[in-house]
Amino acid sequence: MSYNRIEDLEVYMLAEAFSNEIWDIIVKWDYFAKDTVGKQVCRSADSISANIAEGYGRFHFKENKNFCYYSRGSILETKSFLRKMQHRGLITNEGYENLFNKLEIIHIKLNAYIKFIGRKSTTD
Repeated sequence: MSYNRIEDLEVYMLAEAFSNEIWDIIVKWDYFAKDTVGKQVCRSADSISANIAEGYGRFHFKENKNFCYYSRGSILETKSFLRKMQHRGLITNEGYENLFNKLEIIHIKLNAYIKFIGRKSTTD
């Protein structure tokens, strides 16, 4: 498996699409909701793909893996904000389920990518 560009990495593209979907939801909220949970969930969702990209650009597999761990932390942070959004009535239960399921897929694919990086570092 060869990835010549970050855009060839499915987990990155899914994470980027997810953060754009979060943005599209947040921009419709009132000022208070945007200023509190909105800014934070946008940052944590953006951080998922940003850390994957930063790690991808690093020379060593170990550095790449570390940035993937940061990305995984951002996934868990975003899940926390999704629960807050649902509890506070900022998204519907259906919207919550949809976003949470997408985040679960990203989480699974990121874990697989981390394993791939680990195998790659031991064979090179």
